[in-house]
Amino acid sequence: METYDQPSKSQKKREMAALQDMGEELVALGRESLAKVALPEDLLDAVRDYQRFTKHEAKRRQLQYIGRIMRDIDPEPIRAALDEINGVSAAATARMHALERLRTRLLEDEKVLGEIATDYPGADLQHLRQLRRNALKEQEQAKPPRAFRELFRVLRDLEKNKHDTNDAGTADA
Repeated sequence: METYDQPSKSQKKREMAALQDMGEELVALGRESLAKVALPEDLLDAVRDYQRFTKHEAKRRQLQYIGRIMRDIDPEPIRAALDEINGVSAAATARMHALERLRTRLLEDEKVLGEIATDYPGADLQHLRQLRRNALKEQEQAKPPRAFRELFRVLRDLEKNKHDTNDAGTADA
């Protein structure tokens, strides 16, 4: 009985379909999200061309072309970046939970602002203090949690800026 060293024709088709599906995810991204994904120049051009097209048939052919380009590159970094953007990765979930815990601790104790000042040197402590007061007032009066959510957004932005600064510092080294 013969054994084959290569994947079957069906397996190759499944892999190509998976790459084309990943291509569909890429073309659905907005400009800012697409900038976060490190793509080879030819693939980035193909994705931008797809986004420019209006005819269904042109888009279909362009998706096939994107899938063809993706056969020659390692899809794992792209998949990881897409998962990060979509909030699927465990690291993104863990960061989100850590920020939620930080927000909860800040609402419970104002001294956490000192910890935030240490961890995030560029933080606007006065703004954070105001958001904390407003969030506590909202909770007392059973109002919609606008300041509560804004507090999370500010903490997330601080974390993102810190993360981006660390990445830039590592790239320079």
